[in-house]
Amino acid sequence: MAKRKKSTITPESKDTKIEEVTLPLVRTSDEPVTKKAKWVNKQRVLVFAARGITQRDRHLMVDLRDMMPHSKTESKFERKDPLFVINEICEMKNCSKCIFFEGRKKQDLFLWLADVPKGPSAKFYIENVHTMKELKMTGNCLKGTRPLLSFDSSFDTHPHWSLLKELMTQIFSTPKNHPKSQPFFDHVFTFTIVENRIWFRNFQILEEDGQLAEIGPRFVLNPIKVFDGSFGGETIWENPSYVTPNAYRRMLNLQTGLKYRQKIEQKLSLAARQPTGDLCDLDPLDEEVFEDKNATKIVKEVMNNLGEGGKKKKKEKKKKMKNPKANGKKRAGAIFNEILGDSDDE
Repeated sequence: MAKRKKSTITPESKDTKIEEVTLPLVRTSDEPVTKKAKWVNKQRVLVFAARGITQRDRHLMVDLRDMMPHSKTESKFERKDPLFVINEICEMKNCSKCIFFEGRKKQDLFLWLADVPKGPSAKFYIENVHTMKELKMTGNCLKGTRPLLSFDSSFDTHPHWSLLKELMTQIFSTPKNHPKSQPFFDHVFTFTIVENRIWFRNFQILEEDGQLAEIGPRFVLNPIKVFDGSFGGETIWENPSYVTPNAYRRMLNLQTGLKYRQKIEQKLSLAARQPTGDLCDLDPLDEEVFEDKNATKIVKEVMNNLGEGGKKKKKEKKKKMKNPKANGKKRAGAIFNEILGDSDDE
């Protein structure tokens, strides 16, 4: 067997090979930047409701789930259970944030936004709810895309508004590189403060110049309280201008009752302003003459008069039928008197 020749490699040849493999230190701007597709922010939001919400409220909850690809669902929460049980449900579902809908009296809807399990949490009263199917707007966006969050400048004026801004940013923003999300932005969530209320709108980005088209849903959040813990704890801030729905409905009922009271007071004042005394009293005959008669009274009087006239005619006919001879005698006597009158004239 012939032996193989040993390859003689000089150190210069090694250096040339190494130089070929190494990359240049300077990189051109045309080359794409390598992105790490690692899912770092793994926060999830649990979106569910308690028993007793209406159909419209349930549709609003489904719309929020569709808009947030990082959301998770859960069956209805029992109303008899305390709210701190939701922390255990979020822990079982591996969720760090929670959106909880609570309905009362089949007409009032409350919303909880909470950071589980340490807090803080905020309670809102939802007003002017309009779901996506109800509005039928022209805007449209792909499902699972990441939204841009637009907050009003008034969120930086007070500390409680800035706290709510940070809480909503963490809940409604879709994490980067989420498995169920699309890697681009095509819609905007806007949060605006008007009359101490947060107005929510969802717009589609039509073009880069800023043209928008509303998608829906739309609702108004009236803040009630901000708590230190999750679904409870010490009250950090309370809205002094908040009026409960029951008190508001009671005010409306009182306003409608005031109209009835005003009518009664007008009648009483009219009776008090009328003159009284012997000189001001009317005669009974004047009262009968100027008495206002209803249509029913007039009809009754006419029927009574007709009935009396008919009875008289029937009585006369009966008398004639009973004494036909007397009637003949009266007729003959009348004819004889007429003849005598004619002869006297001649």
